[in-house]
Amino acid sequence: MTAANPSVFLLMVNGQVESAQFPEYDDLYCKYCFVYGQDWAPTAGLEEGISQITSKSQDVRQVLVWNFPIDVTFKSTNPYGWPQIVLSVYGPDVFGNDVVRGYGAVHVPFSPGRHKRTIAMFVPESTSKLQKFTSWFMGRRPEYTDPKVVAQGEGREVTRVRSQGFVTLLFNVVTKDMRKLGYDTGPADTQDIPR
Repeated sequence: MTAANPSVFLLMVNGQVESAQFPEYDDLYCKYCFVYGQDWAPTAGLEEGISQITSKSQDVRQVLVWNFPIDVTFKSTNPYGWPQIVLSVYGPDVFGNDVVRGYGAVHVPFSPGRHKRTIAMFVPESTSKLQKFTSWFMGRRPEYTDPKVVAQGEGREVTRVRSQGFVTLLFNVVTKDMRKLGYDTGPADTQDIPR
């Protein structure tokens, strides 16, 4: 009886944080975490992770390749608060301190299937030249205390940022019971077409 009238739907996401392009930097690693609404709950997999350190490829492209796996399943009663993945990229500065090299966020694709997304990354900037010099000299550049703020709109309009680099993600998305709850997820598959 429960299978005929489901009360929740599932969103299964796997894939990988594939690669990055940060022309000015090398020896970077990546952290990811998911941000989602109140009606969402993870049921399997990992909500956050940290990759290995990678160096630029030796070819002309100079790509940083992580191929870092993502695998998580969520359940929800409505699509409000659809999950976003937040990425933070870190690497050493001239003093050997790990500093943020980029933040970025993107929604998990809404339609089932295989998706590739390239995210433009950014870093927070100091507001004055004195603060810039002091932060560079002390080795403490501006960064968010909680990277999840990247996925939220509140307070973002007062943050000064600078674009820096790109990260490419691959998603494989599977949904279950969304159509039964009345949500259109794209073209109907052949099983739903009346004969």
